[in-house]
Amino acid sequence: MFNAQYFRTFITLVETGSFTRTARHLDMTQPGVSQHVRKLEQYLDKPLLERQGRRFTLTEAGRRAYDYGLRLFSEHEQFRHSLDDDALDTGECRIASPGSVGLMFYPYILGQQQMSPGLTVNYSFAFSHEIVSDVLAGRHDLGIVTETIRHPELECRLWHQEPLCLVVPADFAGTSLTELMGIGFLNYSDGINHAGALLRSNFPDEFRSMSQFRRQGFTNEVGMVLDAVARGLGFTVVSRLVLETSPWQRQVKELDLPVTEYETLHLVSRSGAKIPRRYARLLEGFREQRMRERFGHGDIVSPL
Repeated sequence: MFNAQYFRTFITLVETGSFTRTARHLDMTQPGVSQHVRKLEQYLDKPLLERQGRRFTLTEAGRRAYDYGLRLFSEHEQFRHSLDDDALDTGECRIASPGSVGLMFYPYILGQQQMSPGLTVNYSFAFSHEIVSDVLAGRHDLGIVTETIRHPELECRLWHQEPLCLVVPADFAGTSLTELMGIGFLNYSDGINHAGALLRSNFPDEFRSMSQFRRQGFTNEVGMVLDAVARGLGFTVVSRLVLETSPWQRQVKELDLPVTEYETLHLVSRSGAKIPRRYARLLEGFREQRMRERFGHGDIVSPL
């Protein structure tokens, strides 16, 4: 039968190098220490020690059992601390978001994980309907979506806003709606909604609907749509998060527009579920970082 105490005794024995010191350290008798080691050898069906009188060396199985025991108790401590909902730097975070958010939020979380080794992150990139299904099924504790979700088993609240950017090829010299019609529109999952909102606000006398624009293609991965723009195939509208993380940002440019529209991000969780404080720390830390960056660009909105 598996017994963690046998591993604890064995680890202590290896680290002290003495049955006597192990017994003293663990407040046991020396025969008790020997019995734990024998029980562990019986359980593993391998000799762990090569004894030479009162001294011993580890067998290959003994070295592996020692390494495993260290990992076992380390993982146990991490698990125990993860059960504390008030802990800020330990525990598991299960989050899902669209690529437009995750392209920057996921690297931010990885940076936090580097500073807090007790933090574990499981992050999924998905579409809004998939995120909702996964949160309902308990596969994720928290989802980030780009639209308001109304469901009796879910709570949905505003979290953050990112400016929308009208992105054109780097050599595009136009500024008018007619000139944008001339190069055509590159679509992605939220592309039509984002483009419609931004163009309607900035060209109110000319814009009627996105059906005015020739469709130049579609991709379900927002991070890839700027590749097509960089090749001169058309324009698109994406959140600034996407533009700032794109490997093609030097091959495209953002058109300056007088009116700013935003991609509004919402947090989705199961109704009545208590979200541990570590999530709030990550969410607020990221949002504050984005606000500072936008303030530096002279573009800031009040927190939601």
